[in-house]
Amino acid sequence: MNAPRRTVAVIGGSGISGIFEPGTTKRHTVATPWGAPSGPIEEGTVGGVRTLFLARHGPGHTIPPHRVNYRANVDALRSLGAEAIVTVSSVGSLREELAPGTFVLPNQFVDLTKQRPTTFYDGGRVYHVSLADPFCPDLTKAAAETGRELGSPFVEGKTYVCVEGPRFSTRAESKFFRSFADIIGMTLVPEVTLARERALCYACLAMVTDYDVWAERPVETKEILETMQKNADRMHRVLSALLPRVAAPPTCGCAHALDEAGV
Repeated sequence: MNAPRRTVAVIGGSGISGIFEPGTTKRHTVATPWGAPSGPIEEGTVGGVRTLFLARHGPGHTIPPHRVNYRANVDALRSLGAEAIVTVSSVGSLREELAPGTFVLPNQFVDLTKQRPTTFYDGGRVYHVSLADPFCPDLTKAAAETGRELGSPFVEGKTYVCVEGPRFSTRAESKFFRSFADIIGMTLVPEVTLARERALCYACLAMVTDYDVWAERPVETKEILETMQKNADRMHRVLSALLPRVAAPPTCGCAHALDEAGV
Protein backbone atom coordinates (compact mmCIF):
# COMPACT_ATOMS: atom_id res chain seq x y z
CA MET A 1 0.00 0.00 0.00
CA ASN A 2 1.26 3.49 -0.85
CA ALA A 3 2.31 5.72 2.05
CA PRO A 4 0.39 8.94 2.76
CA ARG A 5 1.69 12.13 1.20
CA ARG A 6 3.64 13.90 3.90
CA THR A 7 3.81 17.38 2.36
CA VAL A 8 1.37 19.22 0.12
CA ALA A 9 2.08 22.51 -1.68
CA VAL A 10 -0.30 25.28 -2.65
CA ILE A 11 0.52 27.80 -5.36
CA GLY A 12 -1.80 30.77 -5.17
CA GLY A 13 -2.63 33.12 -7.97
CA SER A 14 -5.97 34.47 -6.81
CA GLY A 15 -5.53 36.19 -3.47
CA ILE A 16 -5.26 32.97 -1.48
CA SER A 17 -3.24 33.42 1.70
CA GLY A 18 -3.60 32.88 5.40
CA ILE A 19 -4.60 29.22 5.06
CA PHE A 20 -2.39 28.02 7.91
CA GLU A 21 -3.44 27.13 11.43
CA PRO A 22 -2.30 29.78 13.94
CA GLY A 23 1.23 29.49 15.27
CA THR A 24 2.49 27.02 12.67
CA THR A 25 4.16 29.25 10.12
CA LYS A 26 7.81 29.60 9.11
CA ARG A 27 9.50 30.81 5.92
CA HIS A 28 12.01 29.26 3.56
CA THR A 29 14.26 31.15 1.16
CA VAL A 30 15.26 28.65 -1.51
CA ALA A 31 17.83 28.76 -4.32
CA THR A 32 17.49 26.45 -7.33
CA PRO A 33 19.57 25.71 -10.45
CA TRP A 34 16.99 27.78 -12.34
CA GLY A 35 17.23 30.83 -10.10
CA ALA A 36 15.00 32.10 -7.33
CA PRO A 37 11.31 31.24 -6.99
CA SER A 38 8.68 33.96 -6.94
CA GLY A 39 9.26 34.61 -3.26
CA PRO A 40 9.78 33.01 0.14
CA ILE A 41 7.92 29.75 0.64
CA GLU A 42 5.72 29.66 3.72
CA GLU A 43 5.37 26.45 5.70
CA GLY A 44 2.57 25.68 8.10
CA THR A 45 -0.08 23.17 9.01
CA VAL A 46 -3.56 22.72 7.55
CA GLY A 47 -5.66 20.02 9.16
CA GLY A 48 -2.54 18.45 10.59
CA VAL A 49 -0.86 18.27 7.16
CA ARG A 50 2.51 19.91 6.49
CA THR A 51 1.68 22.49 3.84
CA LEU A 52 3.83 24.80 1.74
CA PHE A 53 2.48 28.00 0.20
CA LEU A 54 4.03 30.02 -2.62
CA ALA A 55 2.56 33.21 -4.07
CA ARG A 56 2.95 32.64 -7.81
CA HIS A 57 3.24 36.33 -8.67
CA GLY A 58 5.44 37.18 -5.70
CA PRO A 59 4.78 39.36 -2.64
CA GLY A 60 2.49 42.18 -3.68
CA HIS A 61 1.67 40.52 -7.02
CA THR A 62 4.60 42.13 -8.83
CA ILE A 63 5.58 39.40 -11.31
CA PRO A 64 3.54 39.20 -14.55
CA PRO A 65 2.54 35.73 -15.78
CA HIS A 66 5.08 35.57 -18.61
CA ARG A 67 7.93 36.40 -16.18
CA VAL A 68 7.10 33.90 -13.43
CA ASN A 69 10.05 31.54 -12.90
CA TYR A 70 7.94 28.40 -13.10
CA ARG A 71 10.92 26.05 -13.08
CA ALA A 72 12.31 27.57 -9.90
CA ASN A 73 8.87 27.53 -8.26
CA VAL A 74 8.19 23.85 -8.89
CA ASP A 75 11.74 22.76 -8.14
CA ALA A 76 11.84 24.74 -4.87
CA LEU A 77 8.61 23.15 -3.65
CA ARG A 78 9.88 19.69 -4.58
CA SER A 79 13.17 20.33 -2.77
CA LEU A 80 11.21 21.12 0.40
CA GLY A 81 9.43 17.79 0.19
CA ALA A 82 6.24 18.55 -1.72
CA GLU A 83 4.61 15.44 -3.17
CA ALA A 84 1.51 17.16 -4.54
CA ILE A 85 0.70 20.66 -5.76
CA VAL A 86 -2.75 22.22 -5.58
CA THR A 87 -2.99 25.52 -7.41
CA VAL A 88 -5.57 28.28 -7.33
CA SER A 89 -5.92 30.40 -10.47
CA SER A 90 -8.25 33.06 -11.77
CA VAL A 91 -9.56 32.45 -15.29
CA GLY A 92 -11.84 34.00 -17.85
CA SER A 93 -14.94 32.19 -19.08
CA LEU A 94 -15.47 31.20 -22.70
CA ARG A 95 -18.93 29.76 -21.99
CA GLU A 96 -22.16 31.53 -21.08
CA GLU A 97 -22.93 28.92 -18.42
CA LEU A 98 -19.59 29.44 -16.63
CA ALA A 99 -20.48 32.72 -14.97
CA PRO A 100 -18.11 34.80 -12.83
CA GLY A 101 -17.78 33.15 -9.43
CA THR A 102 -17.94 29.61 -10.85
CA PHE A 103 -15.30 27.14 -9.68
CA VAL A 104 -13.88 24.89 -12.42
CA LEU A 105 -11.69 21.79 -12.43
CA PRO A 106 -10.06 21.54 -15.86
CA ASN A 107 -9.11 18.10 -17.15
CA GLN A 108 -7.32 19.22 -20.34
CA PHE A 109 -5.35 22.21 -21.58
CA VAL A 110 -4.18 23.81 -24.80
CA ASP A 111 -0.85 25.64 -24.65
CA LEU A 112 -0.64 28.87 -26.64
CA THR A 113 2.23 30.43 -24.69
CA LYS A 114 5.17 31.63 -26.75
CA GLN A 115 8.38 32.26 -24.83
CA ARG A 116 8.43 30.27 -21.58
CA PRO A 117 10.91 27.53 -20.70
CA THR A 118 8.71 24.44 -20.57
CA THR A 119 11.02 21.67 -19.35
CA PHE A 120 13.71 20.84 -16.82
CA TYR A 121 15.44 18.70 -19.45
CA ASP A 122 17.14 21.10 -21.85
CA GLY A 123 20.09 18.81 -22.51
CA GLY A 124 21.88 15.70 -21.35
CA ARG A 125 19.11 13.19 -20.64
CA VAL A 126 15.92 13.66 -22.63
CA TYR A 127 12.50 12.84 -21.19
CA HIS A 128 9.22 12.82 -23.09
CA VAL A 129 6.61 12.77 -20.32
CA SER A 130 3.03 11.83 -21.13
CA LEU A 131 0.46 14.59 -20.66
CA ALA A 132 -2.47 12.78 -22.23
CA ASP A 133 -4.18 13.25 -18.87
CA PRO A 134 -2.34 16.22 -17.37
CA PHE A 135 -4.07 16.52 -14.00
CA CYS A 136 -3.85 14.09 -11.10
CA PRO A 137 -7.06 12.02 -10.88
CA ASP A 138 -6.73 11.64 -7.10
CA LEU A 139 -6.49 15.37 -6.46
CA THR A 140 -9.21 16.21 -8.96
CA LYS A 141 -11.61 13.69 -7.42
CA ALA A 142 -10.88 14.94 -3.90
CA ALA A 143 -11.44 18.56 -4.95
CA ALA A 144 -14.73 17.73 -6.65
CA GLU A 145 -16.01 15.85 -3.60
CA THR A 146 -14.91 18.63 -1.23
CA GLY A 147 -16.59 21.32 -3.29
CA ARG A 148 -19.89 19.44 -3.41
CA GLU A 149 -19.87 18.80 0.33
CA LEU A 150 -19.24 22.47 1.12
CA GLY A 151 -21.85 23.81 -1.28
CA SER A 152 -19.17 25.26 -3.59
CA PRO A 153 -19.23 22.70 -6.40
CA PHE A 154 -16.70 22.63 -9.22
CA VAL A 155 -17.70 22.28 -12.85
CA GLU A 156 -15.62 19.37 -14.10
CA GLY A 157 -14.24 18.17 -17.43
CA LYS A 158 -13.35 21.52 -18.98
CA THR A 159 -10.45 22.65 -21.19
CA TYR A 160 -8.14 25.50 -20.16
CA VAL A 161 -6.39 27.47 -22.90
CA CYS A 162 -3.22 29.10 -21.59
CA VAL A 163 -2.06 32.28 -23.32
CA GLU A 164 1.09 34.30 -22.87
CA GLY A 165 -0.31 37.49 -21.38
CA PRO A 166 -0.08 39.83 -19.70
CA ARG A 167 -2.52 41.46 -22.11
CA PHE A 168 -6.09 40.27 -22.50
CA SER A 169 -7.43 38.79 -25.73
CA THR A 170 -8.66 40.55 -28.83
CA ARG A 171 -12.28 39.88 -29.76
CA ALA A 172 -11.17 37.72 -32.69
CA GLU A 173 -8.85 35.65 -30.46
CA SER A 174 -11.52 35.17 -27.83
CA LYS A 175 -14.05 33.91 -30.37
CA PHE A 176 -11.39 31.56 -31.79
CA PHE A 177 -10.57 30.16 -28.36
CA ARG A 178 -14.25 29.34 -27.86
CA SER A 179 -14.01 26.76 -30.65
CA PHE A 180 -11.86 24.46 -28.51
CA ALA A 181 -11.71 25.65 -24.89
CA ASP A 182 -13.96 26.56 -21.98
CA ILE A 183 -11.78 28.79 -19.78
CA ILE A 184 -8.76 30.98 -20.43
CA GLY A 185 -5.82 31.91 -18.23
CA MET A 186 -2.14 32.82 -18.25
CA THR A 187 -0.45 30.66 -15.60
CA LEU A 188 -1.25 26.95 -16.01
CA VAL A 189 1.56 26.25 -18.48
CA PRO A 190 4.37 25.34 -17.95
CA GLU A 191 3.54 24.85 -14.26
CA VAL A 192 1.51 21.70 -14.93
CA THR A 193 4.12 20.19 -17.27
CA LEU A 194 6.97 20.87 -14.85
CA ALA A 195 5.04 19.21 -12.02
CA ARG A 196 4.72 16.09 -14.17
CA GLU A 197 8.46 16.16 -14.89
CA ARG A 198 9.08 16.24 -11.15
CA ALA A 199 6.64 13.31 -10.72
CA LEU A 200 4.31 15.43 -8.59
CA CYS A 201 0.55 15.17 -8.37
CA TYR A 202 -1.02 18.39 -9.66
CA ALA A 203 -4.51 19.89 -9.76
CA CYS A 204 -5.79 23.34 -10.74
CA LEU A 205 -8.68 24.93 -8.86
CA ALA A 206 -9.84 27.58 -11.28
CA MET A 207 -12.06 30.50 -10.27
CA VAL A 208 -13.94 32.30 -13.05
CA THR A 209 -13.56 36.04 -12.60
CA ASP A 210 -15.02 37.40 -15.85
CA TYR A 211 -16.46 36.61 -19.23
CA ASP A 212 -13.69 36.97 -21.77
CA VAL A 213 -14.15 39.62 -24.43
CA TRP A 214 -16.15 37.30 -26.73
CA ALA A 215 -19.15 38.45 -24.69
CA GLU A 216 -18.62 41.90 -26.29
CA ARG A 217 -17.77 43.64 -23.01
CA PRO A 218 -14.05 44.37 -22.47
CA VAL A 219 -12.40 42.62 -19.54
CA GLU A 220 -11.67 44.99 -16.66
CA THR A 221 -9.06 44.35 -13.98
CA LYS A 222 -11.32 45.97 -11.39
CA GLU A 223 -14.06 43.43 -12.11
CA ILE A 224 -11.59 40.55 -11.79
CA LEU A 225 -10.31 41.76 -8.41
CA GLU A 226 -13.83 42.28 -7.06
CA THR A 227 -14.87 38.75 -8.06
CA MET A 228 -11.72 37.29 -6.50
CA GLN A 229 -12.39 39.07 -3.22
CA LYS A 230 -16.02 37.92 -3.13
CA ASN A 231 -15.01 34.29 -3.59
CA ALA A 232 -11.79 34.17 -1.55
CA ASP A 233 -13.57 32.93 1.58
CA ARG A 234 -15.24 30.10 -0.37
CA MET A 235 -11.89 29.01 -1.79
CA HIS A 236 -10.31 29.21 1.67
CA ARG A 237 -12.94 26.82 3.00
CA VAL A 238 -12.42 24.44 0.11
CA LEU A 239 -8.64 24.40 0.59
CA SER A 240 -8.89 23.93 4.34
CA ALA A 241 -11.06 20.86 3.86
CA LEU A 242 -9.26 19.57 0.76
CA LEU A 243 -5.63 19.55 1.90
CA PRO A 244 -6.06 16.88 4.61
CA ARG A 245 -7.73 14.68 1.97
CA VAL A 246 -4.90 15.26 -0.48
CA ALA A 247 -2.50 13.75 2.04
CA ALA A 248 -4.22 10.35 1.76
CA PRO A 249 -2.20 7.48 0.21
CA PRO A 250 -2.22 8.03 -3.58
CA THR A 251 -3.72 5.59 -6.05
CA CYS A 252 -2.57 7.54 -9.13
CA GLY A 253 0.54 6.98 -11.22
CA CYS A 254 1.94 10.53 -11.01
CA ALA A 255 4.97 9.45 -8.96
CA HIS A 256 6.00 7.15 -11.82
CA ALA A 257 5.77 9.75 -14.60
CA LEU A 258 9.45 9.41 -15.53
CA ASP A 259 9.70 5.62 -15.32
CA GLU A 260 9.18 5.06 -19.05
CA ALA A 261 9.77 8.62 -20.32
CA GLY A 262 13.56 8.65 -20.65
CA VAL A 263 15.40 8.20 -23.94
